[in-house]
Amino acid sequence: MASSLHLSSITTVRPSAHLRSPPSISTSSSSSVKLSSSFRPPTLKLHVLRRRRRGGAVMADTAAASYANALSDVACKNDTLEATLDDVEKLSRFFSDPQMQSFFINPIIPASKKQEVARDIAASAGFQPHTTNFLLILVDMNRIGIIQDIVKEFENCHNKLTGTEVAVVSSVVKLDSQHLAQIAQVVQKLTKAKNVRLKTELDPSLIAGFTIRYGNSGSKLIDMSVKKHLDEISSQLDFSSITFA
Repeated sequence: MASSLHLSSITTVRPSAHLRSPPSISTSSSSSVKLSSSFRPPTLKLHVLRRRRRGGAVMADTAAASYANALSDVACKNDTLEATLDDVEKLSRFFSDPQMQSFFINPIIPASKKQEVARDIAASAGFQPHTTNFLLILVDMNRIGIIQDIVKEFENCHNKLTGTEVAVVSSVVKLDSQHLAQIAQVVQKLTKAKNVRLKTELDPSLIAGFTIRYGNSGSKLIDMSVKKHLDEISSQLDFSSITFA
């Protein structure tokens, strides 16, 4: 039976040359949200551009990329790119709930009610003012349905602007900070990236060990799992001449 993958954390690691003590690794995790209607964000104009270039960011050819690039422009001007990335990751977790998605794309629910809930989400999560305004724009423009695509595009913008390489580390058990820092060093050495950002997943099918995927869309793989070695041994054994009673 195939086992499912579970996203356990997202970490940003800036590898140091020596690992005498484990480096500090910030980990984002989901938290409960208490809704309140008392928050009102300040007015902030956010213009969505179809095509533009800023600081090496890619040209916007899709709606999701256009929204993401517009948000990254505002974040860069406010010098809040990292804080905005944190907000965007929270948005991704909020809207990974199918019920949340259904609420916002339901045409029967009044726009005013959606705006109220969006403000409650922003207030509870402690969003930057421009992230709050951005969420309200998505609600107004009926673009909540592509919010996960926007999140991916914003992460791409952030990574290009900060010289960050993202690697996905899959393991059977949660790895400690020292192991993650060592993995980050390996990825940094291979990619020459300024920063390395690790996304960790739990995958029981590996039996033991871990795998690292990095590069464009995870095109490169380092497989240090027991499952790989067992598969290699199995492929080398010939059971065709064995008769089972």
